[in-house]
Amino acid sequence: MKTAARTRRREQLSDEVAAHLRIGILTGALRPGTFIRLDETATELGVSNTPVREALRTLRGEGMVHLEPHRGHVVAPFTRADVEDVFWLQSVIADRLVRTATRRITDAELDELDGLVDLLSTGVETRDADLVIEAEFAFFRTLNRSAGRMKLAWFLLHASRYLPSTMYADDAEWGAQAILKNRALVAALRSRDETAVAHLTADQYADGARRLTARLDELGLWR
Repeated sequence: MKTAARTRRREQLSDEVAAHLRIGILTGALRPGTFIRLDETATELGVSNTPVREALRTLRGEGMVHLEPHRGHVVAPFTRADVEDVFWLQSVIADRLVRTATRRITDAELDELDGLVDLLSTGVETRDADLVIEAEFAFFRTLNRSAGRMKLAWFLLHASRYLPSTMYADDAEWGAQAILKNRALVAALRSRDETAVAHLTADQYADGARRLTARLDELGLWR
């Protein structure tokens, strides 16, 4: 039992390290060509080398880093098209989920969504980025699960790893817009307006792509 618990904890740490590095790469904090040093990263995050090594293996499989012999892991180049592809994939999966959810979602689930928008509003008003991330994640998890298409929901969950949530959560203007859009989404769901639900969902992903691309443009990532 202890061995299994240690294994789960190590896997969890590896996932957390991978998420940290992935966000750094996606937001330009770790630029293409930057070497990610094992010891330095472990010290920065307060973990051992093992979860960092496993996280880098994961990112290598995703094509986000390359391993250069005798030199270490280096951030791989990526383009505007890569950003577009990430958001396009998520929007396609989300479209199928929310259209089904429009027909299946219950009143209890709609009430839960209303409560999560209120929680998001609290996070935005208090500038609590962690609460914003928690509320936004819970909102779309509840919505996606209401469709009853668990395989699609699972694929979307994994694709959402490429959303730099901290970048959005720290942006008060994005937060204010997210509150309005989520309330509109719940209203469309209550009226069973599938077209409006699909349009609002697509707009959220398009907006996310625009904001991330603009951020990377400002950093001169592609110059």
